[in-house]
Amino acid sequence: MNAQRVPVTVLTGFLGAGKTTLIRSLLENAKGRRIAVIVNEFGDIGFDGSLVEDCAAGACAPGDIVELTNGCICCTVADDFIPTMDKLLGRDRPLDAIVIETSGLALPQPLLKAFEWPGVRTRATVDGVVTVVDATALDEGRIPEHDPTPDPAREHDDPVEEVFDDQLACADLVVLSKADLLPPDRLDEIERRLRSELRDGVRIVRSRSADLAPEVLIGLAAAAEDDLSARAGHHGDEEEHDHDDFDSFVVRPPAMDSADAVRNSVLRTLALPGVLRVKGYAAVAGKAAPLVVQGVGGRVETVFARPGASRAAGLVVIGLKGIDRRAVEAALAG
Repeated sequence: MNAQRVPVTVLTGFLGAGKTTLIRSLLENAKGRRIAVIVNEFGDIGFDGSLVEDCAAGACAPGDIVELTNGCICCTVADDFIPTMDKLLGRDRPLDAIVIETSGLALPQPLLKAFEWPGVRTRATVDGVVTVVDATALDEGRIPEHDPTPDPAREHDDPVEEVFDDQLACADLVVLSKADLLPPDRLDEIERRLRSELRDGVRIVRSRSADLAPEVLIGLAAAAEDDLSARAGHHGDEEEHDHDDFDSFVVRPPAMDSADAVRNSVLRTLALPGVLRVKGYAAVAGKAAPLVVQGVGGRVETVFARPGASRAAGLVVIGLKGIDRRAVEAALAG
């Protein structure tokens, strides 16, 4: 491998798996490395990028964190990804690494294929694809696993299963997140099932709250762009795919009386049919800083933003196509 090429870690995983939390931990423990981050959002407004910026001072210079909100990166390679990589790789101060956080609905394969572009291939290599898997989502059946004997009578495949399968097919390392929420025997069973879907040699590591050292995530030396045929997944060699099975919109509810009131409204929303993810900033009466909201499944995490943060209130809702927007807005309104 050309030593001059910047190693790139592609961090993928389904909605709410814990990718942003892992990046924050990586930057906080960078130990002098200069790391650039590309954050991709499925929704119309960015959220994860601001969370990354809040902890990036030691590892990132101005301009080293780029947020792409024009749809999944797998479908906007030429328009968004290639120009962004060109700018990062052309900066005066050399980078030690680049981390790309894909949208939870993105397919990694088209992104890896983009590293064959002449302007990228000579300057960067995919050090590895790290797929973050929410252990609780698998345990609770919120992510359907691959069925080796599918029912031919089914008219459509499960869109969540398709995305998840492709993310696993690309993995060089699987991070089993939220492992502290399940007993060891359940984790052992989940790992056994995952290994039946993974390529030979792919490691699985367990993570509690993004407690992995940077050395675990960076330095895999996989050169994944040279191994595309082994990572075909469900969509094979398709360079892009549509997201007609999913929908996303932003809701800006009024300020609520307390953080508990916000949590309850998000829990009601997550219980609605087809809703997969709620995240963003919510206003709380009497509080200068907004409340950071992360909701998936039956869990909602909230914390007030750092002092001085000026984030506009807005909650991104992601779900299956056809989710009832009026019902969502009513639930989030309290």
